[in-house]
Amino acid sequence: MAEVDAQKCFDVALDLVKQAGKVVREAIKKKKNIETKSSAVDLVTESDKAVEKMLISGLSEAFPDHKFIGEESVSAGEKCVLTDEPTWIIDPIDGTMNFVHSFPYTCISVGLWVKKEALVGVVYNPVLEQMFTAIKGQGAFLNGEKLSVSGEKDLGQALVFSEMGTSRDQEKVNTVLTNITNLMPKVHGFRSMGSAAMHMAYVALSAADAYFGFGAHCWDTAAGFLLVKEAGGIVIDTEGGPFDIMRRRVLCASSQELAEKISKLLKQYQPERDGVSK
Repeated sequence: MAEVDAQKCFDVALDLVKQAGKVVREAIKKKKNIETKSSAVDLVTESDKAVEKMLISGLSEAFPDHKFIGEESVSAGEKCVLTDEPTWIIDPIDGTMNFVHSFPYTCISVGLWVKKEALVGVVYNPVLEQMFTAIKGQGAFLNGEKLSVSGEKDLGQALVFSEMGTSRDQEKVNTVLTNITNLMPKVHGFRSMGSAAMHMAYVALSAADAYFGFGAHCWDTAAGFLLVKEAGGIVIDTEGGPFDIMRRRVLCASSQELAEKISKLLKQYQPERDGVSK
C-alpha cells in the first residue's frame, strides 16, 4: 500500500466539502423531494444524493485507488466494508430530518480512514458556517481556531448530548427512554440536536462535555471521532471498551473519568453492525 499524503487528502476533501456545502445551504429552505429508507423517519432527499455523488466523484478523480463508504451508496445496495485500504467514509447530510425541517443543525461529514485508523476528518455545517477539521497528530479546529475539550470530570456539571435515532424498534426506543430517564437527574443538562457528527464536533469544541448513542452508522462517527481525539477527548464503546466504528455504539467525552461515569449508568443496546450482509 502506497503512503497516504494526509495533507493532500485533507486539502482536496476540504475544497470539495466547501463546494458541497453550497448545495446544502441553498437547498435547506426550499421544498424537498423526500423518500424514506428503513422507517418513516429515516429520510433521504435529492440533496443527500447530489452531495454524495459530488464528493465521491471528486475524491475518486483525485485518489483513484481509494475506497468509499457512503451512506446513500450503501442504502442503494453498495457494500459497507472497511479494510486497511484508504477509505473515505461519507455522510452527505448528517441530520437529514433537520434539513427537511430547515433546522440549521445539519452537516456534511467526511472521514478518511487508513489501516482502520482515522487520518482526516471534516464536519461542515454550511448553514451556520462552522467548519470543523482535523488531521491525525495536528489537532482539531473550528474555522481555523484550535479546539480543546472542556476536561469536565463531574457528571453533575456535564452537558450531555444523546440521540433519539431513526429506529422505531421497541427495544431501541425503550433503551433510549431508559437512558434519558436515568441520566437527566444526574447531569447538568441533556440535549439532542439530531446529528451525531455535530454532537461529536461540539464535544471537541467544549460546547458539550459528552455524547453517547446507539445506532449511529460509521459515516456518522468517522470524522467526529478524529475531531474529539485531536481535541484531547476520549472516544470509547458505550460499555467502556475500545471504540469500534462498525459496531454502531459510541461514547465520547471530555475526560476518561466522565466517560466511565456515563458508561456505568447506561442501559446497553446492540444494533446490527455495519457491514453485515443482508
